[in-house]
Amino acid sequence: MKLNRLLQIIFGFVLLFSVSCTSDYEETIPEITYNNGFFITNEGNFQTPNADVTFVTKDLSLMQNDIYKAKNNNENLGDVLQTMTFNNDKAYLLLNSSNKITVVDRLTFKKTGEITAQLNNPRYMAVANGNLYVTNDQFGAGKFVNVYKLSDNSFVKKIDFATTSTVEGIVEAGGNIYVQNTNSFNPGTIITKINTSSNTIDSPIQVPNGTNINKIISYNNSVYAIAEGTSNSYIHQIPASGGTITTTTLTGIEKATNLQIDGGRFYFSSKNKIYSMAMNATTTPTSPLITAVDGGDYFTLYGFSVIDGRIFTVDVKGFTEASEITVYTTAGTAVSKFKAGKGANGVYKNY
Repeated sequence: MKLNRLLQIIFGFVLLFSVSCTSDYEETIPEITYNNGFFITNEGNFQTPNADVTFVTKDLSLMQNDIYKAKNNNENLGDVLQTMTFNNDKAYLLLNSSNKITVVDRLTFKKTGEITAQLNNPRYMAVANGNLYVTNDQFGAGKFVNVYKLSDNSFVKKIDFATTSTVEGIVEAGGNIYVQNTNSFNPGTIITKINTSSNTIDSPIQVPNGTNINKIISYNNSVYAIAEGTSNSYIHQIPASGGTITTTTLTGIEKATNLQIDGGRFYFSSKNKIYSMAMNATTTPTSPLITAVDGGDYFTLYGFSVIDGRIFTVDVKGFTEASEITVYTTAGTAVSKFKAGKGANGVYKNY
């Protein structure tokens, strides 16, 4: 029996039991919650409001698709679910093409609020100092970071960047915000720090090697940036406290991207090859840990996450059908495979 079907049956049994009990005894059945598993963000098709979220239990034994619609009176979540972030008991769902951020309770997944003020092609989010920071990048036009107060979702400030710049990935490290000023359309090696005490831009940071930063992440009060070069790639550690940037050269690996850190190891990909190496290693791995499905230039490893010893890879199948998620151990052994929604692009821990 497929896992999704099994969870639907369980939910159906709970609903039936609830109706039966309330008619005779007015007994209240505890609501199913999503507090011990993983959320998978399903981007959906562009200009179609079919984005939603899949939930999978921590032991990967049960799952449910379309949980937003299921918990919010069949309401569509929106168009292009780009990313998700958390603050305390809230989850923030960024809908790129809908120009909105939907706020839900992270346990019940019921909607509690919505942010729309000053959003224009929002990309990614990070939380720091009581605020939500959101990158916005209009093609050929405005580039800015919006600041919202987490306590009431109110708009605080718009931080403008040069229109020739790019604002893409955004992370918190050491209490401040770091913005990736590069993407595949506007390559470069610059990261900008935003001082969260004043919400102003500090001096830009230039990484020493590579021609384009493909991704930034935050780990243990440092920013890590993976950059591709002509024949090698590089992982740069930028301490939030300042000081020297430390660089790991990935010799002979082209176009490295999808950087993740888990259990003291780097995980990253190059095309459909996934590599792993200790964070303090000085030798580049010569063979991949996993060879994933090759979905072509735009779709290969569209989603890739490493969480607590599990590697999640996504085959989005060209956005023509449901995404296929494969879960591996850190030794590269596949342990589970299941279907999520259209265009699954990320996995998020909720426990």
